[in-house]
Amino acid sequence: MTLLARPEGTQTLLLRNARLATLAPGQPGLGIVDNGAVLIENGRILFAGPQDQVSVQPNMQVIDCEGRWVTPGLIDCHTHLVHAGNRAKEFEMRLAGASYEEIARAGGGIVSSVRQVREASEADLVSQTLPRLDALIAEGVTTVEVKSGYGLTVEDELKMLRAARQLADKRTVSVTTTYLGAHATPADYKGQNRDFIEDVVMPGLKAAHAEGLVDAVDGFCEGIAFSPEEMRIVFDAAKSLGLPVKLHADQLSNLHGAALAAEYQAFSADHLEYTDEDGAAAMTRAGTVAVLLPGAYYFIRETKKPPVDLFRKHGTAMALATDCNPGTSPLTSLLLTMNMAATLFHMTVEECLLGITRNAARALGRLDTVGTIEVGKQADLAIWSVESPAELVYRIGFNPLYLRIWNGHITKGILS
Repeated sequence: MTLLARPEGTQTLLLRNARLATLAPGQPGLGIVDNGAVLIENGRILFAGPQDQVSVQPNMQVIDCEGRWVTPGLIDCHTHLVHAGNRAKEFEMRLAGASYEEIARAGGGIVSSVRQVREASEADLVSQTLPRLDALIAEGVTTVEVKSGYGLTVEDELKMLRAARQLADKRTVSVTTTYLGAHATPADYKGQNRDFIEDVVMPGLKAAHAEGLVDAVDGFCEGIAFSPEEMRIVFDAAKSLGLPVKLHADQLSNLHGAALAAEYQAFSADHLEYTDEDGAAAMTRAGTVAVLLPGAYYFIRETKKPPVDLFRKHGTAMALATDCNPGTSPLTSLLLTMNMAATLFHMTVEECLLGITRNAARALGRLDTVGTIEVGKQADLAIWSVESPAELVYRIGFNPLYLRIWNGHITKGILS
């Protein structure tokens, strides 16, 4: 284990009597250290390893974990967290037997979310989003990705991204923002995808980049949204600006979106229910993470499961996320997301925990700073009152978080 030099007089935080699930690469399984310690200084991890290799020094703040488990802070790597209103009414209509077309004629569907976002101010979006963010934070989330995509005008897409950036100022959490201008075609551009890309998506992308509002670029590649050829236009523009890409791919049909994402060395391809073996292999070669979204699968009563066995066969890294959105996954719990992935997709405990830590960080291009408990990384940690890591996946509707540490700051719990 490595211990970095500590300047004299510097305040430090020491976690001791801990069981660590470091999730560090190169270590077997979850990277477990049974009698472990973590030393933190200025928001960075100085040491993570056996407790007998570090000692208490003057001016250290010490947390006795009393045998509790410590994991990396959780990462929700795919959300549409910023939106206005909800679509509970259409959910009720669907339960009563209404078809998608009937709901759309009644003003539901994505049109409803677009209308509500356009009517909302930036402040409205922030205030409506904070309770959803707080639910994630309460379960140990320290990093969250937030997409635009419900504005579908240049200014409304920028409004969503500005609101997302504000979240990091109002809560102790890291926020990455993704421009999803190519999410859907609004009614006034029906049947005119190319015109919408030229008139709205491209100017919006350039404006968001100029304003420093975008960390990555996404799109919805599907028969009801944008074709692979249309997504190439957006991805080429993103690459010209030096921005990484990701893609909603192969959710409802196989348009070979996974292979397209891999061609552009995307951070991730997401959903992937219809991805084939060539797509899985291409993603592995490109280092593109498969982000699986069991909340949407469950909520829309999908029957086609993502090809987890193919991803295992080809060594494709798998992440998990809530896909929090008002229409198809109104989910704000990564703990429940893991249980769904285990139950519905037959993922293992190890795969689930990797999916919301190390692989989620990879899906955001942030594995160099977060996602594992390793020397030099940002001190984002979650301390759990559980007997084993499996309990985090096993329980439903139970939150065993004891303490949450973000950037070295304790943000939940009372110290004795």
